[in-house]
Amino acid sequence: MCVVNCLVGLLLALLLFSMVKSKYTPDWPSLDSRPLPGWFDNVKIGIFIHWGVFSVPGFESEWFWRHWEDKELGYVTFMNINYKPGFSYAEFGPQFTAEFYEPEQWAEIFKASGAK
Repeated sequence: MCVVNCLVGLLLALLLFSMVKSKYTPDWPSLDSRPLPGWFDNVKIGIFIHWGVFSVPGFESEWFWRHWEDKELGYVTFMNINYKPGFSYAEFGPQFTAEFYEPEQWAEIFKASGAK
């Protein structure tokens, strides 16, 4: 069921993407021509949140899958201790529920820190 839903979602995304006309092309001169947001040069602290399926095992970094696929010892050991044999990265997907996603609270904390 998840595979079907994922494929349908991907097809819809591709369809929408093909319908959107971009003023940029996939090359450096085009990308470098885009203007920076007005606030960019005036802030001192910025915060970027990268939160995804890799957060479920909560081990090391967002490069979890790559390191595990490359059979790096620490990652393989972690998986062997904490997950059933044959567990796949895709099985983390249903466990990523964003249960603690509180963007308003995060925004308040970031603002109080001086971040823009």
